[in-house]
Amino acid sequence: MKLGLGTWGALAALSAAVMAAPAQAQEYPYRDITTVVVWGAGGGTDSINRMIMAEMEKELPVNITVTNTTGGVAGSNGMTYVLNQPADGYTLAGISESNVTAAVQGGWDKKFDVWHPFIVGGSPDLISVTADSEYESLEALIEAAKKEPGSVTAAASGAGSIHHLNLLALENGTGAKFKFVPYGGSGPAQEAAVAGEVDVIVTSLAEQQGLIKGGQLKPLAMLVPEKGDIDGTEIPSAFDSYSDLSKYLPLKQAIGFAVLADAPDEAKKVLEEAFAKAMQSEKVKEWAASNYYDLSGLAGAEASEQFAKLESNFAWTLKELDSAAVDPAELGIPKP
Repeated sequence: MKLGLGTWGALAALSAAVMAAPAQAQEYPYRDITTVVVWGAGGGTDSINRMIMAEMEKELPVNITVTNTTGGVAGSNGMTYVLNQPADGYTLAGISESNVTAAVQGGWDKKFDVWHPFIVGGSPDLISVTADSEYESLEALIEAAKKEPGSVTAAASGAGSIHHLNLLALENGTGAKFKFVPYGGSGPAQEAAVAGEVDVIVTSLAEQQGLIKGGQLKPLAMLVPEKGDIDGTEIPSAFDSYSDLSKYLPLKQAIGFAVLADAPDEAKKVLEEAFAKAMQSEKVKEWAASNYYDLSGLAGAEASEQFAKLESNFAWTLKELDSAAVDPAELGIPKP
């Protein structure tokens, strides 16, 4: 029996439909996921993402590969790469609070609401001095900075960083005035403090802990309401002596990852469920404790709200410092 062209066409269409059906019926995720960390390998954002992805992978039927795409302005190269991938939930961006300044610094033209973020946590900031410093307490340091404004030099990473904002908040809450010396990152800033180039350093506990344990830095106070602890040595909270700090602090890190906001709801739901389970694992809790990180666990709308506040605060602070390449008002970023 011979089949006409019409019959052959119908059979071909039926065959194609049958072959496509399994793929169309597959639920997310049915292939491996890639997380693109926008900061360098070995840094805080990279370390956190590799840790949390390993835990989330246990809750998913696929593997998660972590890579790094660095450069640009405030992580804009990595974010742009992910933005240009299909919004299907298979490419995530490893991010931190510092990425919120990319737009206002001219790195790209998007507000942070292009992301559906997840916050693992962050390490609280503290203020320290060199080991041989004359300042034995925060009160003594503040008094000196008030008596002779600008006489005490302070490093806090780059202008507009969360560490710089914490330094500005400390000034506003105490009436002190330091001479801010910007550096290209927390590492160079801390090296400058250890070398005696500056009197004061404001970075995170996770970043300073090795230098404090090694006797190269002397911690004076935590810039959060809670006290700190390093190997049994208590670090007092600056809030204990300066109650007005509550008007400006705490400003905390927000390190984690994000999927594109345009990704399917099903993908967001699956990622949120895996993230929630991972955050409850003993592995994550132990890692956070040993590395001096506070856990957050916020995702979706709650995480977006936190990033929106950070974006507003950071962007307008940069404008006030004449360090903004783009007016935050033009980007639709409201004043804090």
